[in-house]
Amino acid sequence: MSRLWRWYQKCLEVHPVKTQVISSGILWGLGDIGAQAVTHSTLKDKHRNPQHENKEFKINWQRVGTTSMFGFAFVGPVGHYWYEYLDRLIRLRFQLQPKTLKFVAAKVGSDGLLFGPLDLLIFFSYMGFASGKTAEQVKEDVKRDFLPSLMIGGGIWPVVQIANFRYVPVRYQLLYVNFFCLLDSCFLSWIEQQGDAAWKQWFKSFSSVENHESQP
Repeated sequence: MSRLWRWYQKCLEVHPVKTQVISSGILWGLGDIGAQAVTHSTLKDKHRNPQHENKEFKINWQRVGTTSMFGFAFVGPVGHYWYEYLDRLIRLRFQLQPKTLKFVAAKVGSDGLLFGPLDLLIFFSYMGFASGKTAEQVKEDVKRDFLPSLMIGGGIWPVVQIANFRYVPVRYQLLYVNFFCLLDSCFLSWIEQQGDAAWKQWFKSFSSVENHESQP
């Protein structure tokens, strides 16, 4: 294990962007496999009929490739430069000392308000277009999936990022995030595969109530 870690450190030092891109793509692909397994198990428990119970779980490799490409093309390169830029911005422009409460809070807030929503928006849009949907269909899917993902993730990612920005060196922050992205990609892929699930209607009704109350 220590040998593998040293090898990774060397790769990161020599080819930082390439290493981040490859690791992100692999982890997002693995996450989608997990999402497919969860979806298969959920449908099996839901239907509970002999025909579905005897149906073997088969991985949709095309979907795995599509999700993995999101890690390769977006999470890896954009995440690499985002964490580097965010650290310089908070330290140099706002003159905050690393690992202080204000420093960590500024990073967590910036990441949650800027990168998090952008990541979700691009993920659901990309997955929709990659599956052959029209722009109108993608728009509806984003409206359906964005708010549930943002609200659920909003209760988890700040805790993850507090530890990240407080204890992890900048060069390893994306790797740290990528390990959690193994679960996050599974979660997002699962949400996207759920379609118009009944539990999503609560978020729609919640959003409708807020819009109604905001109107004069």
